[in-house]
Amino acid sequence: MAVEYLSPAEVAARLNGDTPLHIIDVREPWEYGIAHIEPSELIPLSTLPGRVQDLDPERAYALLCHHGMRSEMAANWLAQQGFQRLVNIEGGIDAWSQVVNPDIPRY
Repeated sequence: MAVEYLSPAEVAARLNGDTPLHIIDVREPWEYGIAHIEPSELIPLSTLPGRVQDLDPERAYALLCHHGMRSEMAANWLAQQGFQRLVNIEGGIDAWSQVVNPDIPRY
């Protein structure tokens, strides 16, 4: 299965649905410190290859970054590793703060 692309609103709706998504934030720690989604797990893109063994290939993951490019790279890489339930959050945390939760700071 290819990577699915969902808007922040679609991901927010699925967080409490029948098939909940686990959000992996692939930004850097300093970015995560400014703004992040609860619940999410910080795994910077540069560390993902060393952390892939900690992830469950059967679980559904939504990848997040600032605007959607790093998360797209992460999702495509995970797909190459055999992960099949992957979502790239379109527009990243910047879009999330505009559409889902304006209390999350933009930077």
